[in-house]
Amino acid sequence: MPLPKLAIAYLPLILVAATAITVMLGTAWRRDHHVTVAVSVLGLALALIAQITALSILPLTTTLLVFDGPAALGGLLVLASTLACAVLAHAYFETFQKPREEFYLLLLCSAAGGLVLVASRHLASLFLGMELLSMPLYGMLAYAFHERRSLEAGIKYLILSAAASSFLLFGMALVYAQTGELELAALMATLTQGSGAWGLAGAGMMLVGLGFKLSIAPFHLWTPDVYEGGPGPAATFLATASKVAVFIIMLRLVMSAPAFQGEWLHAVLWVLALASMLIGNLLALTQSNLKRLLGYSSIAHFGYMLLVLVIADGLAAEAGGVYLITYILATLAAFGVVILVSSATEGADAGSLHYYRGLFWRRPFLTAVMTVAMLSLAGIPATVGFIGKFYLIALGVEAGQWWLVAGIIVGSAIGLYYYLRVIVTLFLAEPGMHHRDASADWAVRAGGLVVLGAAVLVVLLGLYPAPMIALANAAGSVATP
Repeated sequence: MPLPKLAIAYLPLILVAATAITVMLGTAWRRDHHVTVAVSVLGLALALIAQITALSILPLTTTLLVFDGPAALGGLLVLASTLACAVLAHAYFETFQKPREEFYLLLLCSAAGGLVLVASRHLASLFLGMELLSMPLYGMLAYAFHERRSLEAGIKYLILSAAASSFLLFGMALVYAQTGELELAALMATLTQGSGAWGLAGAGMMLVGLGFKLSIAPFHLWTPDVYEGGPGPAATFLATASKVAVFIIMLRLVMSAPAFQGEWLHAVLWVLALASMLIGNLLALTQSNLKRLLGYSSIAHFGYMLLVLVIADGLAAEAGGVYLITYILATLAAFGVVILVSSATEGADAGSLHYYRGLFWRRPFLTAVMTVAMLSLAGIPATVGFIGKFYLIALGVEAGQWWLVAGIIVGSAIGLYYYLRVIVTLFLAEPGMHHRDASADWAVRAGGLVVLGAAVLVVLLGLYPAPMIALANAAGSVATP
């Protein structure tokens, strides 16, 4: 294998790891929040450019990692989401009186774990990537430790994530007991001859572990509490980059391993998809906290995306790639508004809806961003969310999955109610009670530019989706071992 190609493939991961080491050494020498943010953003931007450059050498396979379509798309989304979170964290922690630099170190380490996870082709690299992705999140979610809810979010995610990792590791052990192999290619070849009881049990336990990380029903109970309590940038990373990485590895497993396409596990995925669509949307109806509402909304959206895993054929990977892009853009815009209105020094984040009542009369452009994000999450035409929903429904109709198509339509109808409730709140008369607000110059700061950019992309790609579809096509080219 030519060394230059291998170096190009590994370069994004190397750059993220090198940036993390640089931030750690710089923090040990002299604390400077602005310098730390600049180094983090520069490193992530270079890694994103390197990831785009690496598209020209795909596919490429190594012992532990495979650089193919899903890995490339996952890497791009993980790096773009992390870059946005780093910029938004600067706005969030700007007036934070306690040490701030370690947050960016944790963020970079978690991003490195996401890059490993999306490219994993071996159970060892899969578990290593999953833990490197998850462990820094414990500290990120509890970073505003002066707030009880932030500590609660960190502890809840620690306990439940550890339980999910236990399921995942035990499932790997059972699959290894059946096959005697750790490499996914060898596992596939062995399981093709017959999954056996151990293989099915192992695949089922791995599905449970990954389901916890993806927060699909019934493994979703931690999600609203963690979203509500965690600092805005940490919750944003958890809702975007973390879930993208887990979904990509699930897509790789389900499309490649025969055990995951067996009749029993196929039926389990079908039930989980329908349950997540309905439970996520129904529970979001009762929420008066915007961060909790977005948490339940994410459960529903990944329920929609499970349709891709149920079908796992034809244009399934491309449809999954399109929907991931639409979800990431809308979620970054929505959480970005929450972060700009919140501050790490003013107590808990501005999660309650009453903080946003009358926001239009104070910050009309910020209101436009939130409105566009909610309309996209609802799947309204002229937004990128409509393209994602159209792809999934077309995929379900083509495969004859009528119940899941009905679930997407019913879930979207329910979701329309609570998304519109948020939009209406933004335009109501200003309340007499104390309200939180973004700074007057938010639109010319880096965090504001990120939020505005996400909203503009939501509209532009909704009207002209060809670049997004071309990018999502890469998700269909799974490397053959």
